[in-house]
Amino acid sequence: MTEIPRPFVSAGIIRALYSHRSRRIAFLQEKIVSDYDYDLFVIGAGSGGVRAARTAAAKGARVAVAEDRYLGGTCVNVGCVPKKLYSYAAHFHDAFEDSAGFGWTLPQAPIFDWATLRDNKIAEIKRLNGIYGRLLEGANVALFNARARVIDAHRVEVAGKTVSADKILIATGGWPWKPDFPGNEHTVNSNEVFDLERFPKRFLVLGGGYIAVEFASIFNGLGCESHLIYRGELFLRGFDREVREFTRDEMIKKGLNLHFEANIESIEKVEGGLLVTLTNGESLEVDAVLTATGRKPNLAGLGLEELGVAFNLDGTLKVNERFETSVPSILALGDIIDGPELTPVALAEAMVMVEHHFGETTPDPVAYDKVATAVFCHPNIGTVGYSEEDARLHFDNIRVYRTDFRPMKHTLSGSDERCLMKLIVDDASDRVIGAHMVGDDAGELMQGIAIAIRAGLTKADFDATIGIHPTGAEEFVTMRNVTRH
Repeated sequence: MTEIPRPFVSAGIIRALYSHRSRRIAFLQEKIVSDYDYDLFVIGAGSGGVRAARTAAAKGARVAVAEDRYLGGTCVNVGCVPKKLYSYAAHFHDAFEDSAGFGWTLPQAPIFDWATLRDNKIAEIKRLNGIYGRLLEGANVALFNARARVIDAHRVEVAGKTVSADKILIATGGWPWKPDFPGNEHTVNSNEVFDLERFPKRFLVLGGGYIAVEFASIFNGLGCESHLIYRGELFLRGFDREVREFTRDEMIKKGLNLHFEANIESIEKVEGGLLVTLTNGESLEVDAVLTATGRKPNLAGLGLEELGVAFNLDGTLKVNERFETSVPSILALGDIIDGPELTPVALAEAMVMVEHHFGETTPDPVAYDKVATAVFCHPNIGTVGYSEEDARLHFDNIRVYRTDFRPMKHTLSGSDERCLMKLIVDDASDRVIGAHMVGDDAGELMQGIAIAIRAGLTKADFDATIGIHPTGAEEFVTMRNVTRH
């Protein structure tokens, strides 16, 4: 029989009794203790759920978290972290080739061992899982290693017990979605691709979003014959058009096989591997197929439909600015609500949500229109703010500054890889409202540019900033000529 962890009242609440205001808080806290087992019960120990739990506990709330899979959620276990580690591994392929122009000679051809990468990744994730567990323990958050189900507005069933809470937070993230076609059982999803038993010599990705483009680049860089199949005419829908076209051309240079305006019709297991038939009449024989066709909210079996919680048409939960669902005591954030499916966004939402419900101020809303993001394909993409297309819809007049060039490194490496940088400016205010880059370390560089755009800096501010020479980044402060209006 699982014992319900005892409610925790922080020492901070006890100390707060010395002021009139804090006596009132303590009184309300005592009332909550008598009514509920916890002030906040979080279902899901991903980035958003853990951040919400720890932050609420730091404000004196009694918090519990239920997680039936792995601590850290998608990002730590089957998302951002392992994907970036694999991206690092894939970049060595180019580095070995580029080194020759700088005088390096390798005694023999480099050999890649998939099992070493995979197993080292597993060890690193176990280390991170432990850190998440210690963070919760250090914050005095009770952890249920079990699946939870919402019974009503204030009760949860978990580990064979019924637990009550003033607020229930749903933070269960997304789960890969696989399209239905003959032979789809022979594919792997984005959770499974990290742990393939054997390294595929021929690899095929179905999809056109972040995950598809990144894994096509990764396996290409690791030495696979790699194919990307996408039903549209160009991948990364929603990104700046010029960025998408530039990235397409650079990926082709690196040997990726791109098949647009096509889909998988069927997959058949054959003696040599998997025979993939496409809707455009092509047939490809490969060793592994990844379906990277999106993720859907992981809400099955939580009991929300029975409770009458309102959903959006895309299956996400409807929430207000306080992250309350149509049942006010049930909250939601992260990939299960309408918004960018990004770990830092879930973390920001958690901070805002906690301040609304357990803080003493009304926080500013999350600025979704100024969220920077990166696509860790090869070459990398970094972007923040408006694309050129969206800017033309939202502003009367804009100026576009862009440059593409061969980075200094490749003057000796012999590579013909190029870098793209682009600024979008509102003509009326001179504010920089969008920045985009395709090239090495685009994500690292774009983080700093995001601060400038969040702060509302103008093109004049960029122009007045002295660049760091010689770097590629200095191009962002030296573009003076308008490319187009």
